[in-house]
Amino acid sequence: MADIIEMKMPSPGESITEVEVAQLLVQNGDVVELDQPIAEIDSDKATLELNAEVAGKIEFLVEEGDTVEIGQVVCKIDTTVKPEKKPEAPKAEPAAKDEKPSKAEAPKAEPAADNSNAKATPVAKAMMNDNGVDSAKVKGSGEGGKILKHDVELYLAGGFNTANELSGWGGVRDERREKMSSLRRKIAERLVAVKSETAMLTTFNEVDMSYVMDLRKKYKEAFKEKHGVNLGFMSFFTKAVTEALRLYPSVNAYIDGQEMIFHDYADIGIAVSSPKGLMVPVLRNAEQMSLAEIEGGIKSLAIKARDGKLSIDEMTGGTFTITNGGVFGSMLSTPIINPPQSAILGMHNIVERPIAVNGEVKIRPIMYVALSYDHRIIDGKESVSFLYKVKEMIENPAWMLFGGKEPEKVLLGL
Repeated sequence: MADIIEMKMPSPGESITEVEVAQLLVQNGDVVELDQPIAEIDSDKATLELNAEVAGKIEFLVEEGDTVEIGQVVCKIDTTVKPEKKPEAPKAEPAAKDEKPSKAEAPKAEPAADNSNAKATPVAKAMMNDNGVDSAKVKGSGEGGKILKHDVELYLAGGFNTANELSGWGGVRDERREKMSSLRRKIAERLVAVKSETAMLTTFNEVDMSYVMDLRKKYKEAFKEKHGVNLGFMSFFTKAVTEALRLYPSVNAYIDGQEMIFHDYADIGIAVSSPKGLMVPVLRNAEQMSLAEIEGGIKSLAIKARDGKLSIDEMTGGTFTITNGGVFGSMLSTPIINPPQSAILGMHNIVERPIAVNGEVKIRPIMYVALSYDHRIIDGKESVSFLYKVKEMIENPAWMLFGGKEPEKVLLGL
C-alpha cells in the first residue's frame, strides 16, 4: 500500500454532482485515526460527515466554503505517521478512612481548555488554544452557533460582558458577510419555486385537545414503561393523518408533468429542528405503525438530525409533511408545501380558549391547525374534508382504530 493516500469526495447520493465543505473538523498536520470525522460537507439535501479512510497525518487540499466535485481529491493522508496510543489513566488509590482533608488546601490549577471538539473555524480554534480560552465561554455568531474569528477577538477584547449577554449586542457597529451553505441555498430556491410553480392555498380549523390530553395524562407512565418512549402529540396527529390520507388519496399524491402520481402508502415527513436549520426526515410506511413505533421513529430521526447523522435516504421520498410550529410558540401560520408533495399540515401551540359546548361556554385547550395544499391537484372540498377528518380523529381518538369512522357506525355496518 502506498504511503500517501489520496482521499476523494464520495457521492452522498444520486443526482448530486458537487458538495460544499462546511467545516474542517481537524487541522492540517493533525494525525487522524481510521474513520475519524475530518470534515462536514453540505449537499443540497443534507449535511454529512466525511470520515478518514486510513490513519495518518492529514493534509487538506480544500478549505472551508469550497465547492468540491464528486470524485475530487480533498486531502492526502501520510500513513507512515501513526496516531499515538493514549496512555491509560492511572487508577486513583482510595484515601484512608481516617485521613481527613486539610482545611486550607491550596486551590488546584484549572486544566487547560480542551477545544478539540469545539464548533469553531480552525482559525478561531487556534486563537482560543493560544490564549487559553474555553470555547464554552465564547458565544458563536456563525451558522448554528459556530464560533468565528470575530467572536474570539470580541471575547479577548472584553466585549463579552453581562450587559452584552442580556442585550445580545456586541456594542459595535460591525457588519459581516457569510456565504450561504448549499443546503440553505437549495431550501431558498425550493421555497421560492413553490410560490411560483404551485397554486398553493391554506385552509384552517381548530382542534379541542382535551381528549388526547386526558388520554395522554392517564396512560403516559404506563406507555413509557412498556414502550420506552414518551407519548407525545405528534404520534396522534401522524396516525390521524395516515387514516385521512387513505380516505382522501389526492392529498397524498403529486403532479408529474401531465400525470398525477398516487401513493398506496404514507411516507410522512416530520419537520425537526437541527443546528443546520429545519430538516424533514421521513417515516416510511407510517400507515402501518403503532403510536409507539411512530414515537420511537420520530425520536430516532430527531437525534440524528441534532447530531448531523441523517442520511440522504432518510431525507427524501416523503408523500406528506407535518410541521409543528407550536414548539416555538407559534399560534397560527401558513406552512409552505415541501415539493414535490401536494400538502403539508401545520400544528401550533395549545392555548386555553372559551368555546361553546352544548350551548354553554367552556374553557378548553385549543390548537389551531392549518393545511396548505396545491389547488391544481386537490379540490377545496377534499382539502377541507381532509383537515376536518384529522380534527375529528384527534377529538375522538378511538376513531383511529376504525379507519376514521365512528365506532357505532362500524358496528352497525353503516
